[in-house]
Amino acid sequence: MNSRIAEIPLSHSTTKSQSGIRRMMKLLYSSPSVFQLIGDCIGFIGSFFLYFIIAFSSGLFEVSVKSSFWAPEVFIPVVTAISAYWLLLFWFGGLYKNWLVRSPFEEFFSILKYTLFGCAFLFFLIVMDTHNYPHIRLKIIVYWITLSVVIIGMRLVGRLIQRYLRRRGIITLSVILVGSAHRLKDLWMSILTNPSWGYKLYGAVLMDKTEKTVWEEEQELKSVPVLGLTEQLEKIIRQTKPETILISMSIPEHSELLNIAMMCADNNIRVKVVPDLYEVFSGQARALPIYGAPLIEISPQLMKPWEEAVKRIIDIIASVVIMVIGSPVWLAIAIAIKIDSPGPVFFNQYRTGKNGIPFKMFKFRSMTQEGDKGKAQWTLPGDKRVTKFGRFMRKTHLDEVPQFLNVLIGEMSLVGPRPEQPFFVEKYSAVLPYYARRLKVRPGITGWWQVKYKAHTESIEEIQSRLRDDFYYIENISLKLDIEILVRTVYCVVTGHGQT
Repeated sequence: MNSRIAEIPLSHSTTKSQSGIRRMMKLLYSSPSVFQLIGDCIGFIGSFFLYFIIAFSSGLFEVSVKSSFWAPEVFIPVVTAISAYWLLLFWFGGLYKNWLVRSPFEEFFSILKYTLFGCAFLFFLIVMDTHNYPHIRLKIIVYWITLSVVIIGMRLVGRLIQRYLRRRGIITLSVILVGSAHRLKDLWMSILTNPSWGYKLYGAVLMDKTEKTVWEEEQELKSVPVLGLTEQLEKIIRQTKPETILISMSIPEHSELLNIAMMCADNNIRVKVVPDLYEVFSGQARALPIYGAPLIEISPQLMKPWEEAVKRIIDIIASVVIMVIGSPVWLAIAIAIKIDSPGPVFFNQYRTGKNGIPFKMFKFRSMTQEGDKGKAQWTLPGDKRVTKFGRFMRKTHLDEVPQFLNVLIGEMSLVGPRPEQPFFVEKYSAVLPYYARRLKVRPGITGWWQVKYKAHTESIEEIQSRLRDDFYYIENISLKLDIEILVRTVYCVVTGHGQT
């Protein structure tokens, strides 16, 4: 970073002009908004063209479009007007922000919402204009489906292209880490394992000299230079000119955070703070991105009443469908369990449910008959108590299927924190007082932690890691997040993501 580059004699104006062009080109190919805008324009035109082929030229409504409609002097103004309409609606809906830092599911749900609203508005305009428009409702539905599928497809292509460019290092985002050594270590490991983020790390700025000593002792952090301490941050920013600063502190100092934020605002640098408020609010804080600033909302109501009702209806319907339609498969699994090892087909164990109420959870038996006896303990990676067929079931999560009966009864939900044995609930509640926060919602068959599954052993660190994921789900609980987790769960099952 300090090495000098051979200088080519150029005039000051030429150098400045070329530098401006390079910045402009980088902005164009690295900005998510540019990809979104280009993809949407192609999508608006393509979906409109596809809609007319499906709805009219295909004879679906027994109405054909006059050949004059396809004439450039007619078709181009119509397509231009409809594209401008959607661009304006998407812009007002905030769909041209940096969606790459958010879940694609959140982006796609927003697209569905605004396209539905836009199509409904078009429907009322057409109905007000004439009441004799044939098949108007069905045509609007066909157009909405076509538009949504094409736009989501183009957005996905844009994400994949940028992901590829970031992974190859063609698109980069210069970053400085600021905070405490052990907290920044977790952040750095996440950056290392996610090259598609495109972060180009300049180095770390630590809180004090003690943190610097801790940093230098960590083997994993040897490759990350220490740029200095927070008191030197302004000078470091002027020298490195990063685009983003990531902050993660053990005990955030409000005055320190405000100073850094103001300093970065003056230098047009984005600031992202990794909050650690679980110990303060016991997980009752919900982070909301409002105008780019993460605010904390303390609310005892985790879901709106209508969302809770819909979530319960989905639980009931899904449980009945899976148990009935999949019954031949579940019977085959039961037979395989009996053939593989002696003992019962099902394994029952008491777990702690919502509000600390214990219930009996059902599973297909994946261990030997003697393996589930004795003191309470976690199943370890490569646990010898697990049978041969049990390893297959645990790998594919098929051992969890009988829990759909728990869901139907109302003791569990499809999505939620995993229910734990009462012994471990008491054990870790004594060590981590905020542990009980995870009992405020129904436990689930799958959850946010499950879709990020890794081999694990019992430890305080592992419990804290699970709690971060559980609290993330609780703070952001919604039908959208549930659907995202269910989709990711299907992927985990298909790819054999479970522990053996």
